[in-house]
Amino acid sequence: METKDMMMSSMSTMDKEENGGELGKAREEIEGQEEETQQENGRLVLADGLGDRGPKSLTSGSGQQVSNGYTTSSPQSPREGSAPGSAAGAAPGPTGGTGLTGPLGGLRTLVVQQTSLERPRETWSKKMDFLLSVIGYAVDLGNVWRFPYICYQNGGGAFLLPYLLMAVFGGVPLFYMELALGQFHRSGCISIWKHICPIFKGIGFAICIIALYIAFYYNTIMAWALYYLLSSFRPTLPWTTCTNSWNTANCNLYLSSDHNVSWSNSSTSPAEEFYTRHVLQVHLSPGLHQLGSISWQLALCLLFIFTIVYFSIWKGVKTSGKVVWVTATFPYLVLLVLLIRGATLPGAWRGVVFYLKPDWEKLLSTTVWIDAAAQIFFSLGPGFGVLLAFASYNPFHNNCYKDALVTSSVNCLTSFLSGFVIFTVLGYMAEMRKQNVDDVAKDAGPSLLFIIYAEAIANMPAATFFAIIFFLMIIMLGLDSTVSLLITLEAFAGLEGVITAMLDEFPHFLAKRREGFVLGLVCVCYLGALSTLTYGGAFVVKLFEEYATGPAVITVVLLEVIAVSWFYGTNRFCSDIQVMLGFYPGVFWRVCWVAICPCFLLFIIISFLAFPPEVKLFHYQYPSWTTVLGYCIGVSSFICVPAYMVYHLLNSKGTFKQRLLKSITPQPSTENHRDLFVTNAI
Repeated sequence: METKDMMMSSMSTMDKEENGGELGKAREEIEGQEEETQQENGRLVLADGLGDRGPKSLTSGSGQQVSNGYTTSSPQSPREGSAPGSAAGAAPGPTGGTGLTGPLGGLRTLVVQQTSLERPRETWSKKMDFLLSVIGYAVDLGNVWRFPYICYQNGGGAFLLPYLLMAVFGGVPLFYMELALGQFHRSGCISIWKHICPIFKGIGFAICIIALYIAFYYNTIMAWALYYLLSSFRPTLPWTTCTNSWNTANCNLYLSSDHNVSWSNSSTSPAEEFYTRHVLQVHLSPGLHQLGSISWQLALCLLFIFTIVYFSIWKGVKTSGKVVWVTATFPYLVLLVLLIRGATLPGAWRGVVFYLKPDWEKLLSTTVWIDAAAQIFFSLGPGFGVLLAFASYNPFHNNCYKDALVTSSVNCLTSFLSGFVIFTVLGYMAEMRKQNVDDVAKDAGPSLLFIIYAEAIANMPAATFFAIIFFLMIIMLGLDSTVSLLITLEAFAGLEGVITAMLDEFPHFLAKRREGFVLGLVCVCYLGALSTLTYGGAFVVKLFEEYATGPAVITVVLLEVIAVSWFYGTNRFCSDIQVMLGFYPGVFWRVCWVAICPCFLLFIIISFLAFPPEVKLFHYQYPSWTTVLGYCIGVSSFICVPAYMVYHLLNSKGTFKQRLLKSITPQPSTENHRDLFVTNAI
């Protein structure tokens, strides 16, 4: 800022003079410029001693570099207490800040207190609003359907070992890193990069594109759950009989009293036919090449879901923070009720034994470690901009370290608890069908919820009550979470990440138009989701979750951790954390950020490329061209990272070396939560 530079130059000249008259004249000059300086979002005040908000001690020793580019000889603290003994003649600023300290002609300390004249950033009404939002974001449908399936498929109880190792050395450090970045820089996933490494700003755009892709299909799963919920308000659940118009001759009614009914490989349950032939109607579509018409029932359900989403976020965290008190706590109540009910069912013990029985030999398989790494990453969900957005609304000195440990622990424990909820019911189903548990639990993903669990509920006493609370829980989890692989994106958390990013990047244009911008974004997401509402819409959902978003977000997070740890610098990042929390991160966290996390992410990417998933849904085997299509959609999101790098270099001035240096140099932050101390020996 030109005004600030002029004032610092004049101070440097004044300090060469040791008579008080000239110093007084300089003070008058600075005070005359103070009003103009405030227009540049900064304030410089000159004094003979530290004022009410100065640092406790500043010396001329070796300074400590902090992220804003200035040097301080003592740890920064935006909330340092008062320093006694301000010298006479000290000129307090409009908010109590002061300027130079020390004898005339000796050591002088210039205190630069940045005060923003823009509208102050919105904050959470309560700390619990933030914690519930993050817990609700991390705990999603993937915890309910994917973790139990992955666990028993990869050795049961033995899978917990690689899962916990991947959580400790990979997932939690990344979770902690994003919370700290968002809280310190108080910016969304786009504008934050000018304070970290400007050339990597394309990461922010990539995150927004991925979030939109996920919003295109994930909310459709909630629309299915809403359809089930509305169908549950009747004395007899429609997926308990084989006499409906959508049923086939292969439909076999299985109730605990039907001992004379035999189950064959060609048999289908009423719940399966209700899901595939009535809700999805996939039998009317031959595949992705011919999706068919849009289901108007699902279109209305999705419209209702997006209406809830809009009114949850249109006013920002003040409204979404209140919504999570219901959406984040209600699922735990339902899970507890279902666990108690499932544990009392006949055959429940068979499911629990199948879930937890360790198969140690499977730990020698690479697949187990790949699944553990992918599960913990997509369960905690760094890289989608949501953690950055939520943390940016925190007070500057909030203990995000404790928050990261608490929320990630809650996430892992919820996954483990969900396994008991699911497998007690699967054991009951196996007992009823006189089959092995692995034959009953052969389906993963939405089928586990909408077919197996729905059928189990239908066979319970008070089936209508349990069906209503179960599908209401699925909707709550969906509204409250963002991501998991078989990938899930929670509507309002994911969109909040996009909204925060755009509002921070274009504040003057969008700040006063938030409601309209949110409405436009929700409409775009609804229109983008129409392809998932067709008769072949389930094939589109599977394509998106397997190819279009999973590999892309892992690649983006790999670039993010490299940019923070290697370009921004781990020491600088740790200094930022010390400014906020008052302590320096330990060796474990620094090693994780520099080496272990990049290797963790690279391991997942290489494994995915070396062992691509075989995609199949119901009767449809995905042809090879769909794999290419899925990868193209995924590449379309993170291609903006190298594209922005080229754009930034071409639009910078100077030699190539100067352009490159400017592109990796963080810009000073002008947030009003920070005081910058510059010590000069004169």
